[in-house]
Amino acid sequence: MLLLPEAAGPHDPVRVTPARPTGSVRRTSSIDTSRPDGIRGDLVMVARARDLLTGAAATPTVVGEAELRLRLDGASRQIRSIASSPNLSGLESLVGSSVGPGFRARLNDALPGEQDSGSLLYLLLDDLPGAALVSGYAMQRAGLLDGPLVTDGAERSTTSTGGDDRPIRLTRAQLPSEDLCAGWAHDAVMMVTIRATGEVPTPMGPPAPTLESDDDPSGWHAMEPLGPHAMRRRRRLDLLADEGRGSARRVDVHFRDSHMDPSGLETVVHEYSLVGSIDSAEGRVVELVARADVLPWMECPGALASAGRLAGMPLAELRPRVRRELTGSSSCTHLNDMLRSLGDVSALSAELDGPAPPPSDRGGSRRG
Repeated sequence: MLLLPEAAGPHDPVRVTPARPTGSVRRTSSIDTSRPDGIRGDLVMVARARDLLTGAAATPTVVGEAELRLRLDGASRQIRSIASSPNLSGLESLVGSSVGPGFRARLNDALPGEQDSGSLLYLLLDDLPGAALVSGYAMQRAGLLDGPLVTDGAERSTTSTGGDDRPIRLTRAQLPSEDLCAGWAHDAVMMVTIRATGEVPTPMGPPAPTLESDDDPSGWHAMEPLGPHAMRRRRRLDLLADEGRGSARRVDVHFRDSHMDPSGLETVVHEYSLVGSIDSAEGRVVELVARADVLPWMECPGALASAGRLAGMPLAELRPRVRRELTGSSSCTHLNDMLRSLGDVSALSAELDGPAPPPSDRGGSRRG
């Protein structure tokens, strides 16, 4: 395993989740990816999300919950089975789809209008490609991706079940393209090392502090313990009124990818934080400032400034425009996913404008 600790990015993980402000709504989500049939076997993804309204008396009220369960083929990442709670009509049409490039287009075709609903289930579905992509880090940490790259077309092993413990030999064509993001820029340490050695270096993040606070047992939705080689992607978005600023809303956002090794040590792979303000009346971003807490390589924080490019952008256009406009070596795939989730702020803002209604049976909240 090729390690480059001298080239690591920031290693300053968030230590605890802040207290829920009164007069706020908190959306949390998680996607756990495990390999119960062995490191080369199928992927099992369990995704959960919840909306929690905190009133003036600081009493929390759950206004929406959702859960998604999938089994994917370990090699192709094709969906073998999928189910949701609450049940979402049309979801079964995604069976056979690969959770990778093109998945979101197929998702929007299968569930027209769901993106605009701001529902919890759509958030989870939309986040599946990123979580599935990051889950490959577990194989890298297990040593299955060690060794030099092979030329395209050469014989190589694949991710298959059974007793084959040979390394998985990747081709250069299977790697992300140069300048895909800040970490994969042509002159970044990742690409320079690959060209020089023919090997893909493995980033090693810091231990993951426990985000849940003993003082606030309602701060996060429930999650099961992670097993060996499992990955977890978790998000938090706090939305609250900006006192004295009319229709302004403040946002405080956090995102973390983590990995559990066989010894039971959870480490952080990616972590970002974001603060900013939104004009809820106009449905536009006012300002956003991103912070890099933990990132694999020293070039990765070069993507932070891209968050400021969303100023003035309509919330309803965030998801498609971030994918279309925030590209290249000044961007980050994982930061983009975080920014795209702000498209749900309009739906969340409705929770702050009046008393919480009873949850509906679609998407786990009244949105959808």
